[in-house]
Amino acid sequence: MYLTKVCIRLYNGVALLKRKAHHKQMPGNAGWEDTVMKKFATIALTLAMAAASACASATTVGICQLVQHEALDAATQGFKDALTEKMPDVKFDEQNAAGDAATCVTITSKFAADGVDLILANATSPLQAAVSATGDIPILGTSITDYATALGMKEWNGTTGFNVSGTSDLAPLDGQAAMIQELFPDAKNIGLLYCSAEANSVYQITTIKGYLEKMGYTCTEFAFTDSNDVASVTQSAADSSDVVYIPTDNTAAAYTETIANVLIPAKVPAVVGEEGICKGCGVATLTISYYDLGYKTGEMAYDILANGADVSTMKIESAPNFTKKYNAVNAEALGLTMPADYVAIE
Repeated sequence: MYLTKVCIRLYNGVALLKRKAHHKQMPGNAGWEDTVMKKFATIALTLAMAAASACASATTVGICQLVQHEALDAATQGFKDALTEKMPDVKFDEQNAAGDAATCVTITSKFAADGVDLILANATSPLQAAVSATGDIPILGTSITDYATALGMKEWNGTTGFNVSGTSDLAPLDGQAAMIQELFPDAKNIGLLYCSAEANSVYQITTIKGYLEKMGYTCTEFAFTDSNDVASVTQSAADSSDVVYIPTDNTAAAYTETIANVLIPAKVPAVVGEEGICKGCGVATLTISYYDLGYKTGEMAYDILANGADVSTMKIESAPNFTKKYNAVNAEALGLTMPADYVAIE
């Protein structure tokens, strides 16, 4: 908008001077018009470069992160690192919703009112809030398990068709089920521990339950609605399960100590969806690097902000690599010897 106004003013100024030059028609004025035009061309270029520089330095990205925990923190950092490497002057308005969906709405609504250039929605609730807040500002999600589920889309072809794209943290759920079978072949009852308020957790539980039941396990769901009943629901799971499975669940990730304080004394191992949860309360995981996932999202942001990429046609990107990892401390406490191809979490 600023550059447009500059160009209009320059055009009008040149037109005025041309009229004066024709009107005067004074001897010795030959070439005067060309000289003026050249000067204005130089001024226009200078102003355009200054305006472009001002626009670049004023680029603002709003970041709404659902809650502070290791995985989401790593994704946000990766995003910021990737974008600042390519756009050193970019500014971030970084906000944390402290696990509250209503706060996500407040944060993203302010981003929309402020007219930020792009919104990073780190987790499902921020993504849903951002979509409700604006249909114009590009939105990139990260740490989202399944976009179709998060956005309520019945048909899915890898792109949204509107102002949303991003990256998915979905690890192979069949691979996680196979991990349970590999590590605990004699187990019979699997407790599925998750937050029922998180759409992507529900998706993961529904999917892996099908895989586990085909393997012959009996699966029981243990769902907490928020942080207030994490301990009591975990205790119920421990009392009834040989092994517990926890997906990439933000509430669980924020309360791993609470979960560990129940499961470890009860001698019930947990196979979990990501490294941060495993580090806190799990035994093993098939995990991705959330830093790398955020970094990829930052590269997508640069493509939108600098190259004009159309977010509505950008495919959702997934993590390229998955690693078998284990918690050495918890494994020892439970008397477990891990296979050689598992990497100890540092």
